Amino acid sequence: MPTDPKHSQPATNKHSKRLEIAVVGIFCILLLQALVWASEFLIPVTAACLGYFVLNRPRRLLARIGIPPVASAALFTGILTALIVLLLVQLSAPAAQFIEDLPSLMEEIKEKLASAGGALEAINDATVAAEEIIEDQDAETVAVEVVSNTGIAATLFSMAPGFLSRILFALILLFFLIASGDMFLTKAVQSFERFADKRRAVEVVHAIEDRLGYYLGGITIINAGLGVAVAIAMQLWGLPSAIIFGFMAFGLNFVPFLGGLMGATIAAAVAFVSLDGTWAAAGVFATYIVLTSIEGQFITPLVISRRMRLNTPVVFLFVAFFAWIWSIIGMIVALPILIVLKIACDETKSLQTLARFLGDLDGDTETESEKA
Repeated sequence: MPTDPKHSQPATNKHSKRLEIAVVGIFCILLLQALVWASEFLIPVTAACLGYFVLNRPRRLLARIGIPPVASAALFTGILTALIVLLLVQLSAPAAQFIEDLPSLMEEIKEKLASAGGALEAINDATVAAEEIIEDQDAETVAVEVVSNTGIAATLFSMAPGFLSRILFALILLFFLIASGDMFLTKAVQSFERFADKRRAVEVVHAIEDRLGYYLGGITIINAGLGVAVAIAMQLWGLPSAIIFGFMAFGLNFVPFLGGLMGATIAAAVAFVSLDGTWAAAGVFATYIVLTSIEGQFITPLVISRRMRLNTPVVFLFVAFFAWIWSIIGMIVALPILIVLKIACDETKSLQTLARFLGDLDGDTETESEKA
């Protein structure tokens, strides 16, 4: 008997939708595995691409006065290399001393916490009693002591060559990206057939360059000021190697939510030992938190446009995801990647719903008023 096309068409649509969902699910799983497996390669590539978006607009400005892209690329990467070398030279001695003193610092913190009295002593006594009971029950167990000659300092220094090689790879890739000029933009435009789509692609890329460069440039200047303020404050408190805490505040403040808390905790731990007092450690912690709060609640909202503000839970989940797959570097690059995604959604009509979901209420209100 002939089949009814009215009944066969819904069945075909359901089958195609299920197949599409399955394909998307498989793609997401493979993408996640690729991000984890190729992290050592993708991290410097991502950093270089973000740097390209930030520096491409200044490269165009230099091109208008006759400076070729190769010279601009050499200038930008040369400045970045000089800053990195200067940073390493200035921090090498205090950082090496801090890393060398880190094991003894941890031991002193442990001893002070153990001798703090009260509840800590009770917990310590209970732990010792529990260990004695276990040892009595397992008297025949052979105790083996594992002695490791590899300390924290040796472990960190062993990671330095790999870290420096990734920085070098990112700088070389950034040089070639900037030196290529608008080649990638031209290739992207050529992939579209209609003129309206070509023009829209150019507008999206220019919007990413402008807004991402504005955001990262503003945040970098703000974080530099915060680093100076933290270094001065730690010096006034009498902490050793106060410059370390300034650079630490500068770098960790790129990490949303957790950066300030991590820096304050480390500074308080050092103060707990070096200043030999609980109140001094609490004061150092409070000073660090107050400085980062002033930056986050007053300075940054005044500098950064409302359209750059994002949905806070989405930011937290995005940072947590990239921290899971790329560790501390992922926490730093997560927010710029999310900003690129938000800008692309803002400039694409079919993705306006996702753009409103990624943005916060103030940013959405301002966007609607701008459209009006």
